[in-house]
Amino acid sequence: MENLGFVLACVAVIAALFVLASLAEKFLVKERKAFSDTHYITYTAIFACLAGVLMFIEIPLFFAPAFYKIDLSEIPVLICTFYLGPVAGVAAELVKVMVKLLLKGTSTAFVGDFANFAVGCSFVLPASIVYHARPGRRSALVGMLVGTLVMTVFGSAFNAVYLLPKFAALYGMPLEAIVGMGTKINPAIKSVSTLVLFAVVPFNLLKGVVDSALTFLLYKRISPILHRNDEKRQQRKTAKAA
Repeated sequence: MENLGFVLACVAVIAALFVLASLAEKFLVKERKAFSDTHYITYTAIFACLAGVLMFIEIPLFFAPAFYKIDLSEIPVLICTFYLGPVAGVAAELVKVMVKLLLKGTSTAFVGDFANFAVGCSFVLPASIVYHARPGRRSALVGMLVGTLVMTVFGSAFNAVYLLPKFAALYGMPLEAIVGMGTKINPAIKSVSTLVLFAVVPFNLLKGVVDSALTFLLYKRISPILHRNDEKRQQRKTAKAA
């Protein structure tokens, strides 16, 4: 029953995020480009697979326990969602995790994988919504800043309320033992709240800043290639409508 409840909760969260992304795309995206289904699915899959591979490159942090590691998998997802829209961003996050599961499996009974998806969406979705409401470099930066802040707040609360207790139960260890892993690195970490404050918060902030900076630098160079045939697609759409 507990496993069934977890599966149902995952399905509900995934469905809710897709609904939210769809509504944002319908009411907030000002310029909806005329992508064919093949183009849309192909590019989403390409960026998601790149993100799935990047999940294997993990960078440990000096201020957090060993199980907190930064990867750069959000960069292809951000590029995807800036290019195709909010729904594509959520889809890429989901496929990214599925690719990782297919190649490596899970070591956390899917708890960590679900957390990666949920926290990733809390970063990518706000960034995409802000950007597509008024496309431009400035809105991209503002969007990624908003995404970083949302991810920091949500990710920190999610760790404190759900993820850390769930991991403690999963591995059959007291929560104090996980806190103790943080204490060895930083004596100021003495409880779940201080673990979140001194490890999880800076972890999410650093991840957001690094991913945002690299995405901004890369997207400026990739964008002309991605948008090269936009005019031709728009002309075909106009011709069909006529």
